[in-house]
Amino acid sequence: MYLEGTGAPPAVLQGLNMLRKLGRFVEYSVFKEDVTVDWSIISDDKELDVRGAHLGPNCWPAAIRLIESGRLPLDEICSHQLPLSKFQEGLDLVASGTESTKVTLIPGLA
Repeated sequence: MYLEGTGAPPAVLQGLNMLRKLGRFVEYSVFKEDVTVDWSIISDDKELDVRGAHLGPNCWPAAIRLIESGRLPLDEICSHQLPLSKFQEGLDLVASGTESTKVTLIPGLA
């Protein structure tokens, strides 16, 4: 599965190319410009399962207000920060269901 949540158009093509045949692509971004892809990758080449999700337009301002007010305990929500090289460890932490709330992978972190 590839979950695209960056809003960067190149990440869409990257995900489509990275997925194996019969993989699942989930788009969870908001784009400020149109994104075009070769649909033959999705249908003919890989037979991908493509899904979309989106938060409502009023979610972000409410979340920002919670953060600014200090009522949202970010240090408790993001329980782990790992370098990108420890991607599998991050997945394992989340999969355990008991060790983490949210794992953030940070490129360039040693």
